[in-house]
Amino acid sequence: MRTDLKEKNTQVPSNNVHNFLVAESLIDELVKRAFGMRQYAYAPYSGIKVGAALLAKNGEIYGGCNIENAAYGPSNCAERTAFFKAISEGNREFAAIAIVGGPEEGVKDFCPPCGVCRQVMAEFCSPDEFYIILAKSIEEKKIFTLEQLFPESFKPSHVE
Repeated sequence: MRTDLKEKNTQVPSNNVHNFLVAESLIDELVKRAFGMRQYAYAPYSGIKVGAALLAKNGEIYGGCNIENAAYGPSNCAERTAFFKAISEGNREFAAIAIVGGPEEGVKDFCPPCGVCRQVMAEFCSPDEFYIILAKSIEEKKIFTLEQLFPESFKPSHVE
């Protein structure tokens, strides 16, 4: 079934100045899937389990979790896991990502993407049309555009 970020034109309150029209049920579904992905996280070193749900423009949703490594450098964030999964399956156009993270016992705060994940997002997403949903719960969420979280990013056009 095709899902569209603007299908129901429902106003979703956010905890920042940027409000936009989106389907609230779709945002909730992404947040639920991100919470579900936390169960697969491999985080024996930090103890922080992160889940992500990436919405492609064609309606497909790709899950990701963080995967740590004893050498630290080979570790991968949940956001990049979701992106790399989607890209490896031929999808390169994205609308939104929901991210949740926290200690094993539960999510207590918002978990924004790291700089490396933001750089990966900048490679594949429109800065003003890609939405990043940070959630503590289904009820508590903040919604940003990539531009808001990563202004003046290094883009593919810089190397052309």
